[in-house]
Amino acid sequence: MAMMAKMRSLAPAFILTVGVLFVLFMVISDSSVLENFGGAPTNVGSINGEDISYNDFSKILDQQRENRKQQTGNDIPDENLAQFRDQVWDAVVTQTLFSQEINKLNISVADDEIKDVIVSDNPPDFLKQNFIDSTGNFNKDLYQRAIFDPQNKSALIQAEDVVRQTLLTQKLQSLLLALINVSESEIVKQFLDQKIKMNIQYALFPFTEFPDSSINLTDAELKKFYDENIDKYKLPAKRKLKYVLFPFTASADDSAFALRNITEVIADYQKNPSNFKKDVEIFSSVPYSLDTLDISSFPAEASSAIINGKPGALIGPVYTQGGITLYHLINTVPSTNTVVRASHILINQFGSDENNKAEAMKLYKQLKNGADFEKFAKENSADPGSAQKGGDLGWFAKGRMVKQFEDAVFKGKVNQVQLPVKTNFGYHITKVTGISNRNYIVEKVFSEIKASARTRDELKNKAGDFAYLANKNDFEKEAQLLNYTIQETTPFAESKFGVPGLGANQRLMVFSFENSLNSISEVFSVANGYVVVKISEITVSSIQPFDEVKETVSQLLRSKRKSELAMQKALDIKSKINNDLTKVTNYDKNASVSNLTDIAPNSSIPGIGLDYAFIENALKADINKITGPINGRRGAYLLNVLSKTPFDSSAFAIQKNTIRDNIINQKKRSLLNDWITIMKEKAHIVDNRYLFYGN
Repeated sequence: MAMMAKMRSLAPAFILTVGVLFVLFMVISDSSVLENFGGAPTNVGSINGEDISYNDFSKILDQQRENRKQQTGNDIPDENLAQFRDQVWDAVVTQTLFSQEINKLNISVADDEIKDVIVSDNPPDFLKQNFIDSTGNFNKDLYQRAIFDPQNKSALIQAEDVVRQTLLTQKLQSLLLALINVSESEIVKQFLDQKIKMNIQYALFPFTEFPDSSINLTDAELKKFYDENIDKYKLPAKRKLKYVLFPFTASADDSAFALRNITEVIADYQKNPSNFKKDVEIFSSVPYSLDTLDISSFPAEASSAIINGKPGALIGPVYTQGGITLYHLINTVPSTNTVVRASHILINQFGSDENNKAEAMKLYKQLKNGADFEKFAKENSADPGSAQKGGDLGWFAKGRMVKQFEDAVFKGKVNQVQLPVKTNFGYHITKVTGISNRNYIVEKVFSEIKASARTRDELKNKAGDFAYLANKNDFEKEAQLLNYTIQETTPFAESKFGVPGLGANQRLMVFSFENSLNSISEVFSVANGYVVVKISEITVSSIQPFDEVKETVSQLLRSKRKSELAMQKALDIKSKINNDLTKVTNYDKNASVSNLTDIAPNSSIPGIGLDYAFIENALKADINKITGPINGRRGAYLLNVLSKTPFDSSAFAIQKNTIRDNIINQKKRSLLNDWITIMKEKAHIVDNRYLFYGN
């Protein structure tokens, strides 16, 4: 009965933790509770006239966010929420189109089909997941009792809806996939691609044997080529934006909040050390882990305290990248791996190798006589990163540095200045300052310093105030008065890849291409902050004038003529050599003859690279008969296939069905993706999410 109670208590979650978003969407949409929302419909958008209500979309969004949290252990950061909403919206659009197509094709599922799935020996994972025992086995008896328990009727009805929508989707996919056909020639080609090897002799008539100066082109010829290829010279419409960015930078209050988290953990630990793991779960921005690390794995700010700490010590607060860390040192253990801490002075700034070596030796002698290493590093090292720290490189394990440097350091003794060692960076004077052969067992709390919701609201208000003043007065003047930095994008075309420097934002892209010059936007939310933009330049779609691209046209046409000349020369010589490629160089000293061994259809050809025309013609060629000429990447080719792996009909018969299945699976993925893309392009999709979630 305990399991039955669990079934009843978890019934809603047990039904709704299904991983297929389509199913969740359909169940929510079919719910009578959602037929009306506040009297009048309030929609985030529509697909082919079918409204998607804010209530429906929010429920899907919340469920998917919770699913992600359960899978990763982390909630979605605020700065990634807009991108996450885009992903969920795209999924809802896809699944709505699926549903509309199902209705259009009158696809249906009988009650018996649903029943067969639910009562089968292997029901769907979302149904059986709560009936897996401690050994990992499915407890069918408990499951059967649960689904036939009258108290679980409402949960069972929801499960039936889930299965129905899943079966509908599968039937639609089956109809689409029935269009897939695999020909015998496709199977043979893939078999040959995997099995065949060829030995080939070939002659190359390179394009380079025809210098540019030998090909005279008139303006009339260039203009004719330009007109025939006019599509190559189309320029898309482009925009440039001036913008003021209000980045999601943490405030002093946000930093103080992160520090308070750490101090609360310290205070609680002092009262009850056994609470540390629980405090990690409450206060840490990353999940709990118990780690065994060498000293090089810790930030420099913590390494000394870790080395000198005793088991049970708290090390921190330590300000690290993006937040504050508190370490709890549980114990130390011996390690078979050595890590070292070293300093160096890099000398490479005196021109020749001889001069650099002489300077390094001069400094080395002074250091051996007692000069201050840190002072010398600050004054003389060509490595600015370590120079400002007196040459300190911190702790590092083997494999982190170039070999010559690493060999010298790991053989060095602590506090002993070593002879200069040469690497590709220059000459290094090194000194080992620490050696460790221990690992440290730690757990930690990491309190992220990030812009809080309050800080982000304040930033959005600032951005909104600026947008208002810039629209009312002047964008540049208001930015100057408020001491805001104006940046400008490079010219960009309308695309899904986003605005240079600002990232993907569909509404920002739409604003940029649907408004006039000097239009000033409202506030948009981008990946790293809020932004207000001004359209600073508009370039309309056009054709590049002939005079602007004349040189490019000339290069293309000249390449075309070289190709024609090489092909004609290869054809002429082919008629003279009596099927013997070794005679080619008797007629053309610029040509070359080479041999290839064990070339597979998908191989890169030595000296040529990937050349599909070369391979395709070789595969079709008769043995010991010159084929060509072939227009290739580097020139014109004549081929003689000397041998080719014979077709193994027995192996083909064995592998034929497997190859067919592989091709079908490849085509399935391609077909479904292409179908979804086409359906989206044809659909009338209205996206009003910005009214509810901002820009």
